Amino acid sequence: MSDRGRERDLVLAPNEFAFILDETKGNINVYVGPHKTSLANTDGPVVFDPETKRFGRRSLDEAIQPISIAPEGWYLVLKNPARDSSHPRTGALNNLPELNIGRKVNIPGPISFALWPGQMVRTIKGHSLRSNQYLLVRVYDEAAAKENWSNAVIKPQRIEASADVNTEISATEEESIVAGEQLPELTIGKVLVIRGTEVSFYIPPTGVEVVRDDNRNYVRDAVTLERLEYCILLDENGNKRYIQGPAVVFPKPTEDFVSKGGARKFQAIELNENSGLYLKVIAPYEEDGVRYKVGDELFLTGNEQMIYFPRPEHAIIKYGDREKHYAVAIPAGEARYVLDRLSGKITLRRGPCIFLPDPRKEVIVRRILDPRTVALWFPGNRDAIEVNRMLAARERGMTEDKKAEAAEEREAPRKKRRAEPTGSGFAGDGFTRSQTFTGPRTIVLDTRYDGAVSIDVWTGYAVLVVNKTGDRAVVTGPQTRLLEYDEILQVLELSTGTPKSDEDLLRTVYLRVLNNKVSDVVEAETRDLVRVHLSLSYRVNFEGEPGRWFEVENYVKFLTDHLRSLIRHAVKREGIERFYADASGFIRDVVLGKAGESGARPGRSFQENGMRVYDVEVLDVQIGDRTIAKLLVDAQHAVVQETLALAEGKRRLHFTRESEAVSREIAAVQSQTRQEAMALKKTEVEHALEVRLAEIAADAETRARKQAAELAAQEAMDTIHSAGLERDRRARELEIKIEAQVLEQRLSELRAEVEAVVAKAGAVSPDLIAALQAFGDRALAERMAETMAPLAILGGESVSEVLGRLLRGTPLARYLAPVAAAANEPVEDA
Repeated sequence: MSDRGRERDLVLAPNEFAFILDETKGNINVYVGPHKTSLANTDGPVVFDPETKRFGRRSLDEAIQPISIAPEGWYLVLKNPARDSSHPRTGALNNLPELNIGRKVNIPGPISFALWPGQMVRTIKGHSLRSNQYLLVRVYDEAAAKENWSNAVIKPQRIEASADVNTEISATEEESIVAGEQLPELTIGKVLVIRGTEVSFYIPPTGVEVVRDDNRNYVRDAVTLERLEYCILLDENGNKRYIQGPAVVFPKPTEDFVSKGGARKFQAIELNENSGLYLKVIAPYEEDGVRYKVGDELFLTGNEQMIYFPRPEHAIIKYGDREKHYAVAIPAGEARYVLDRLSGKITLRRGPCIFLPDPRKEVIVRRILDPRTVALWFPGNRDAIEVNRMLAARERGMTEDKKAEAAEEREAPRKKRRAEPTGSGFAGDGFTRSQTFTGPRTIVLDTRYDGAVSIDVWTGYAVLVVNKTGDRAVVTGPQTRLLEYDEILQVLELSTGTPKSDEDLLRTVYLRVLNNKVSDVVEAETRDLVRVHLSLSYRVNFEGEPGRWFEVENYVKFLTDHLRSLIRHAVKREGIERFYADASGFIRDVVLGKAGESGARPGRSFQENGMRVYDVEVLDVQIGDRTIAKLLVDAQHAVVQETLALAEGKRRLHFTRESEAVSREIAAVQSQTRQEAMALKKTEVEHALEVRLAEIAADAETRARKQAAELAAQEAMDTIHSAGLERDRRARELEIKIEAQVLEQRLSELRAEVEAVVAKAGAVSPDLIAALQAFGDRALAERMAETMAPLAILGGESVSEVLGRLLRGTPLARYLAPVAAAANEPVEDA
């Protein structure tokens, strides 16, 4: 914070400067040391922030900045230079000149200067190059680059390249970069390569900047290839260059090195008679008179080429991480399954031989059965289970080893740049195919188990054989079936336990189709809410088309669930007493159906899988509620007691019947007496009702007559009122007629008066009118004279003078003299 309200001293040492803001004008001045000055209260130290491009207020100590210094071999990159290329003067106050905003210049050292407000500077060390290093420079100002190209600081490389090393640099490029005599094509954004084989030291001119790599380094390392080594350069257009050693490789401005595992150079691939490479042609080419088109696949072995260098027309096809394909040794008496990729046919390759399969059409396949499958297919054969388990464990171990090796490669530390690592794997174009296509799926048991897998189906059993194409075949015993390579057995998962549940499923491939027995426990509830537990055993056969036998995977659950539902429904409709009396027959009727005339039952068939229940055994019936069970037992014992009690009750019934008969006769006599009394009372009530009705009728008649009389009186009053209204109307009409006659008479009188006035007016002559007017004027003059006489006396003037002055020019003036004379006459005292 700046100190307000007092004088402050700014002291700058040599190589220091500060920006001071004049808060009254907004100007920013530059003070360059050594210098001392006192700041006013309106002066504030500020600092320019290159990130926000704004000035921020600081304290005096924080506002002091060091000047920019570039020693010999360094250079400054200055943004927003002054248009006159000036810098703030040392030891003085400097006013801000006009800046070239947005421009950038490169200034080689040795040089030092302070910055103008708004300028930004970066100090960079000159770029020293070894013969295997290079720079990428980019043109950011085309005009400045052309104008200052000759001002670049370039020191040529004096070490001569070995004759055996290929640097791939033309003489024209070398002369233009080293000597600077020829100006290359410079357009904005163009990138040039400064190679260490040509230049040992470089400082770019104005208009050109050095591009950093991903690690923020200016100097980049080329790739030095030895014999049997190669590298790959990927251009921005997608093309690749494969360069073989020995050579020092400098990329073009638009190229990058292809790296794998941190390595940018790789070893050539060595082949022999028992190994090969699976290649695909990705660009057409011709070699040794043979034309190859895009999409062709090649299998290159050591018989054709012992050392293989990748080329842009080839892409290697890999299975997993494996690049090379190796032969397999087949001893005498052994064989391998070989899959023809084109036809899909699997053949047997017998030994002894060294077999190198052509991956274009041949694949070695293996078939390993998991312990579950072996246990299902070969129950009790422990040797088969152990052999397959060991083989599967070995395959898993190989997979884990490969994963561990890949993890070690990723975590291995990088070596130093001088000893750049050389990749051992292929880094060119390639196709990666999943290993599941050639995944092992073969029986590896022992020499005793060589050949196809055989399945023995026992009597009364059946198995379902399924192949990869979906074909199915049911094999019923007794029979032995040899499985094809792609054939497997359908697995059944059966419910176990009593009652049957899915908690512990039994996996098997063998279906019992004859005399099958399924036991179950069913819990049901009767109509009177009593729970019963039924232990049942079903006899089951599979009949009809064998292809339907395996349509239901868990036929046990399917059977028990369905029959449980039927039994529970039937039991729910019966009472416990009736059900318990004949539980076995009831269950057989529900499950097997009613017996026919022959006494045979139809059984329960399932169309879904051809299953039929031909018999059922009711092993046990238990009542869930012990109290009710005891009551049922007690009920049987109580039957005898109830029979004896029934006889006793009959005797009591006979006694009661006779006793009640006497009581009914007594009640009948008493009822007859009460009925006669009520009849008499009814007669009395009916007479009283008749009297009351007669009274009501008389009252109604009286009211009716009274209303009729009132109605007649009203009608008479209406007639009288109407007559009165008529008289009033006639009287009013008479008054109106009389008033009309009076009005007509008055109008006649007015017309007569008007006619008389008109006649009189016609009789008045002009002379009469003039005489009347003269007479009026004279009377007016006389009256005025009388009125003005007192005023004239008060004014000292005569009446004639006053009137003469007032009436001068009017018709009354001619009557003034006589009137004035009359007014001036002395007035007699009363």
